Amino acid sequence: MLLHFSKMHGLGNDFMVIDGINQSVFLNQAQISRLSHRNFGIGFDQLILIEAPQHPETDFHFRIFNSDGSESGHCGNGARCVAKYVRQRGLSWKKQLRLSTNTATMQAELEDNGLVSINMGAPKFEPEQIPLRYAQKALSYGLEVEGVRYQTAALSMGNPHGVITVPDIEKATVEKTGPALSQHSYFPEQANIGFMQIMDRETIKLRVFERGVGETLACGTGACAAMVVSRLQNLTEKRVKVILPGGSLWIEWGGTSQNHSDEVKMTGPAKWVFEGQIEL
Repeated sequence: MLLHFSKMHGLGNDFMVIDGINQSVFLNQAQISRLSHRNFGIGFDQLILIEAPQHPETDFHFRIFNSDGSESGHCGNGARCVAKYVRQRGLSWKKQLRLSTNTATMQAELEDNGLVSINMGAPKFEPEQIPLRYAQKALSYGLEVEGVRYQTAALSMGNPHGVITVPDIEKATVEKTGPALSQHSYFPEQANIGFMQIMDRETIKLRVFERGVGETLACGTGACAAMVVSRLQNLTEKRVKVILPGGSLWIEWGGTSQNHSDEVKMTGPAKWVFEGQIEL
C-alpha cells in the first residue's frame, strides 16, 4: 500500500495529513504509532485523515489520531491545517468551510492575511459532557496527585481539558504533573492538561500536556479552554493572545459565569512543510 501524505503544522503542533477521499486508507493503531516515530517514521503529534462529509450541511469530515494511535475528538490546530489543505489541494475553493469531527462541527474561514479562523463551538462544563467523574458542576475541582492537591478547572472543547493556574510557566512541572492529572481517575477518558500563567488582561502563557501525545508546542483546544477559564475567573478580556511554546493564537469568547453559550473563536497560522509517499 503506497500512502500519499502531507506534513503540516500549526505553531509546531505537527501533523501527518492524509487525503482519505481520493485514496483508500486503512491504518491500525500500531501502524499509526510507527508512522509517528520521529526516528523511524514520518514523525508527528497527530495524524489527520480527511474524509467526505458525513452530513449534507458540512463540507468535510476529519479524524484525529494521537501519536500512540488512539483517536481524539477534536483538534484546533489540526482544523486550521485541514482548511488550508483542502484549499491548496483544490478539494474546495471556498474561503468558508464547514468541518466536522467525531465530537464537533465548526466553521473555518481562510483569512486574506494567511491566517485561519475557526469557530470552535461553545465550551461544555457539565461533568457528564466533559466527561468528569463528579456529581456536580463546579468552577474548579481539587484533584490530588501524590499528596498534592491541584485546583483544576475542567471543561470540554471537543476534548476533555483540565486547566491549572501557575505563577511561572517556565517552572511548571508539566512532564510530571501533566500525565498524573491527565490520567486521574476523575477523567474516565483522560484529559489534556493546561498550565496557564496570566500575564495581563489580554495575554496568557500556556503549556499543554496532551493525552496520548505528551507536551506539544501548541494545542488549539487547550488554548481555547485556558482562555475560557481565565475569562470565567475575570482575569482577562474577551479577546486574548495565548502564547504557547510554538507561537501565539488569538482566542475570542464573550461568555460569562452566567452565560456559557457563546462560541469560541480561534485564529492562528497553518503551515505546509512537505509532501511525500510511504509504502506500508
